[in-house]
Amino acid sequence: MNISVLILAAGSASRMGEVKQLLPYKGITLLEHVINQVNSSKVGNAFCVLGANSEYIQSKIKPNKVAFLKNQKWNEGLSSSIVTGVEHIKELKQNIDAILILLADQPFVDTNFINELIETYENANSIVASSYGNKNGVPAIFPKATFESLVKLKGDKGAKDILNDSNFKVISVVSNIEKTLFDIDSPSDYNTLLNT
Repeated sequence: MNISVLILAAGSASRMGEVKQLLPYKGITLLEHVINQVNSSKVGNAFCVLGANSEYIQSKIKPNKVAFLKNQKWNEGLSSSIVTGVEHIKELKQNIDAILILLADQPFVDTNFINELIETYENANSIVASSYGNKNGVPAIFPKATFESLVKLKGDKGAKDILNDSNFKVISVVSNIEKTLFDIDSPSDYNTLLNT
């Protein structure tokens, strides 16, 4: 099973007031931490979609097993980063079975949770999403059959419409929503992370 990963890290982090991807965490940056969790998992190629501050972020990230992609339309919202990543993967002409999409600001999404999503996908071969209680979200795995739907996404909702559309078969993986899927959007969120 050949699963590529898209780490979405293109936002300007306006609520944070500084470059969120480079915030210190466990001796490295927040983005490097997420990349390390991905690289330790059962995935194949890993791609990180950057937008705002892309050159500066790349200059601060140590070389690792991830290819950086530039989303020129990052200010159009999260969906534009998904489109950028999926179109790039399609152009590779490799036999990619699925794409795992995750966010760069969810530091508790670790290797074990990523592998749990992958193992669920291997047994189901349908969309596998993270359960947020009464709705589905990312991290999520999208099989090749959904790629054309992904490249048509628009706005700042990311893939939520697909993940919560009854026309798609979606399997939800339940985790600790308060911790595993906790995302860093503000200085108070970051302080919570550091104090956890």
